[in-house]
Amino acid sequence: MRMLKQRRLVMEFGRKLVTGGLTTGSGGNLSLLDRSQGLLAITPSGVDYFDITPGQVVLVDLEGRQVDGPGRPSSELGFHLALYRDRPEATAVVHTHSPYATTLACLHWELPPAHYLVGFAGAKVPLAPYHTYGTPELAQAVAQTMRGYNAALLANHGLVAVGNTLPRAFAVAEEVEFAARVYYQAKTVGQPKILSSKQMEEVLAKFADYGRQ
Repeated sequence: MRMLKQRRLVMEFGRKLVTGGLTTGSGGNLSLLDRSQGLLAITPSGVDYFDITPGQVVLVDLEGRQVDGPGRPSSELGFHLALYRDRPEATAVVHTHSPYATTLACLHWELPPAHYLVGFAGAKVPLAPYHTYGTPELAQAVAQTMRGYNAALLANHGLVAVGNTLPRAFAVAEEVEFAARVYYQAKTVGQPKILSSKQMEEVLAKFADYGRQ
């Protein structure tokens, strides 16, 4: 089976979207790109994550042509492709409907650095304007908004994160959801104190080698 390792990872992390509370049902999607082959493995459209097998994970080239898999690729294939074209360092995209990030997105709020873990995404988590899901307009808006950031909120929709590995992109999505929850909870009782640009510059410098052993 072509790209079996990548397809298994997509299957496994798809299930983690649900068990980690980052989506429900078949909501959200994720992909993993092999740049040497010019192919990405992406979750199929509308299939429960716990029903997906490696063979059902769809393979698509960078022009959006399906090359393997029995079903249709995710309806959000467009912004996966747009991000891979715009971000040469990215090899994984994770899209969630996580509750707190989505709450901020429905309020049309960016996520400022009230907690330093926003640094997984950058100096903040910006907000992409609303467009109907699965459209070229949404794909373009996501790619433009995420220039300089590893995550973005999608207005009235959810969250997108990128990384140079699938575990890294997933970690970005997890940490942004945590920071969104903390920010929302803090807003319910007062006005959160936002870290300064200098303070976030220090955090981002420390994050440059975060996780290296």
